[in-house]
Amino acid sequence: MVARAAKRVRITGFPLGRAGTRRPSAGRAQVPPHCYPTRPGRRQSHFGHNRAIVYGRWRRPRAGPQQPTARRPAPAARRRPLRPCRTGSPGPDRHSGAVTSERDDASGEPTPDGTSPRPDPAGDEEAQVIVVGAGPAGSAAAAHLARAGVDVLLLEKSGFPREKVCGDGLTPRGVRQLVRMGIDVNAPGWMRNKGMRWVCEGREAELDWPRLGSHPDFGLTRSRYDFDELLAAHARAAGARLRTQVKVTAPLCDRAGNITGVSASRGPGREPVRYRAPLVVAADGASARTALALGLERDTALPVARAARRYYRSEARTHDPYLELWADLRCPGTGLDLPGYGWVFPLGDGRINIGLGALPRRGRRPVDLRAALEHWLPRLPAHWGVHEESADSPLRSAPLPMGLNRRPQYRRGLLLVGDSAGMVSPWSGEGIAQALEAGEAAAETIALALARPTGARREHALHQYPAEIRRRWGRYYRLGTLAGDLVLTRYGYRPLLHPRVMASPPLLRALARLLTHAADEPAQDGIDAVVHALLRAVPAPRR
Repeated sequence: MVARAAKRVRITGFPLGRAGTRRPSAGRAQVPPHCYPTRPGRRQSHFGHNRAIVYGRWRRPRAGPQQPTARRPAPAARRRPLRPCRTGSPGPDRHSGAVTSERDDASGEPTPDGTSPRPDPAGDEEAQVIVVGAGPAGSAAAAHLARAGVDVLLLEKSGFPREKVCGDGLTPRGVRQLVRMGIDVNAPGWMRNKGMRWVCEGREAELDWPRLGSHPDFGLTRSRYDFDELLAAHARAAGARLRTQVKVTAPLCDRAGNITGVSASRGPGREPVRYRAPLVVAADGASARTALALGLERDTALPVARAARRYYRSEARTHDPYLELWADLRCPGTGLDLPGYGWVFPLGDGRINIGLGALPRRGRRPVDLRAALEHWLPRLPAHWGVHEESADSPLRSAPLPMGLNRRPQYRRGLLLVGDSAGMVSPWSGEGIAQALEAGEAAAETIALALARPTGARREHALHQYPAEIRRRWGRYYRLGTLAGDLVLTRYGYRPLLHPRVMASPPLLRALARLLTHAADEPAQDGIDAVVHALLRAVPAPRR
């Protein structure tokens, strides 16, 4: 008697995940493993793995054409209402680029990244990115995003033109960013300057801007009254959708705490409206309402300076080729050194911008900027014609958040740029150049993230934005904060402009590059090498 060898068949792909063998039955057609016949309700266990699978009865398909079975229509998608984010609301970091976890658009198919640029029946608008605030940071971000082909919505709470408290001056670092945006800096309305003029204890030192390969050798001044309007118009010309008279009231979030847009009031009647996007750039200034709504609090250990400025008519100084800075000012009443400096910036239109900025002193009351300005103005030369009758505006003041005092700069779909992230330099109080740079960095990060599939890969790309901000300014701002604590808040800028420093052109050039953060990388001369070595000695911030 000959034993018949059993042929064993390898079967894979079972729903329960384990492969096994089975002896085929003689005289029966082989069928897929999930179609083995069995009586209804009978449990059939395979391979002795204590895993029971209930199968229905398998039948051969009938010959001839088959009528398709009509499917039951799918139920209509339920609209999940968007809700404002609560301050500090828990929730993991976003892992999806969709507007919400369910579709919010009433008509049309969404784009591959989960958004639709068309308005819905309620009058709301959707975009790939929403930028809150049309200041330098917001307009720069919107312009770069639009040039990259991203559908971006730029929201501004006021109209144009408008007043903003600022020194109205741009260093070569800021001019470089304007050129990168495509702004024509040779057009009428710009006032060029050659450098800085420092005044301290009766001595003056004129210092031209350095000739660097990565920066222009001139600065600019222009009133913020039309400067912001120019940038917003440039962003709109690049393809951004500009909406003015829209005051953002709160961010909108899904159930996971990820941002999905913003709620706002529009127009003179304050009509409530919602704007939806999976990514929002907060460029809403020092108030940082959008960041606060997501629980991004300010680091109270880092300073918030204050600045005040007033315009005066002065034909004698309106075309001055230098930005003048005074470093020997005193606080009235106490006689202490002003923890800051005063400025006189020519605008070229018959006016000059006169103002001062001051760091806060630990354990002391804030400096009375109005009294300090009134104490300083009589020291200006009489032929300038600076007096109350020549004033062209009221005295206005504003806070200057410094040193990256709001971190992280990205959370759950929200990116912070400009004053909302505290990007004002603790060295000089400059903020426009940093705002323009941050807007470009945020736009580059978003464009690269949108090129990736939604999910963890896109989230990883968005988290590179805080790392880029730390790379640009982390060490520099940390060193500036330390210098402010040890020197500037106690003695002002007077020690930096010691008579020996003002008598040494190399030391003055090194000081100018340090204060304005203008140095070639890699270093092109000894001053660049010293500045970079000094910054490398500072521990890098971890977050």
